[in-house]
Amino acid sequence: MDKKTLIIVPTYNERENIENLLPVLFGLGVEGLHVLVVDDNSPDGTGEYVQQQAELNEKIHILRRAGKMGLGTAYCAGFKYAIENGYDYVFEMDADFSHDPNLVPKFLEKIGPADLVIGSRYLTGVNVINWPMKRLLLSYFANWYTRFITGLPIKDATGGYKCFKVEVLKSIDLDKIQSNGYAFQIEMNFKAWKKGFKLDEIPIIFFDRFQGTSKMSKKIVYEAVFMVWKLRFKSLFGTL
Repeated sequence: MDKKTLIIVPTYNERENIENLLPVLFGLGVEGLHVLVVDDNSPDGTGEYVQQQAELNEKIHILRRAGKMGLGTAYCAGFKYAIENGYDYVFEMDADFSHDPNLVPKFLEKIGPADLVIGSRYLTGVNVINWPMKRLLLSYFANWYTRFITGLPIKDATGGYKCFKVEVLKSIDLDKIQSNGYAFQIEMNFKAWKKGFKLDEIPIIFFDRFQGTSKMSKKIVYEAVFMVWKLRFKSLFGTL
């Protein structure tokens, strides 16, 4: 039986990007590939556009939410959809082409022996294009800090381009995931690792978005700083 793959794409004002992304994904020729857009009531009509496409293509799905509720909750809603609908592999992907959609087949090659494959910006040096130096240093040292505090055996703990076997998602209590941004990625990686799943990385080149605006904020950074300690202590006391 063919494996079913779901690519989850959270959106807020990403209409132009999603119009370009969907044809690329379906042009990859990956068997059993579906796309789920989780839209937070985008004023630019992203949700309406995807709804129209979903009526034309049974491999396109949409979850429309009332407003901006955060990246972590968007992905958790998508994870639950994947579990309920019998998918085997589940991707996280940005809509803005900062995550190269052409790498999807490489993730699927790696996901055989691994349970979670992470697209790493730092596996072979620093592979980030067009970021300001301040943001690049922040990201690089956030990853060093995360590895140092948690012991996570990966180079890029905060990256958002990744592929899970659905068994990993089933093992995690998604209702208890409350973090967003960097912290969300760290939390999911850490919980998967502590549950004994095999994590692997493939090198990617991260291109800063060329359409729309970044969702980065100081709040996201502070949340990640505290999350690593929270995870470490929960792990020590067996309350993960």
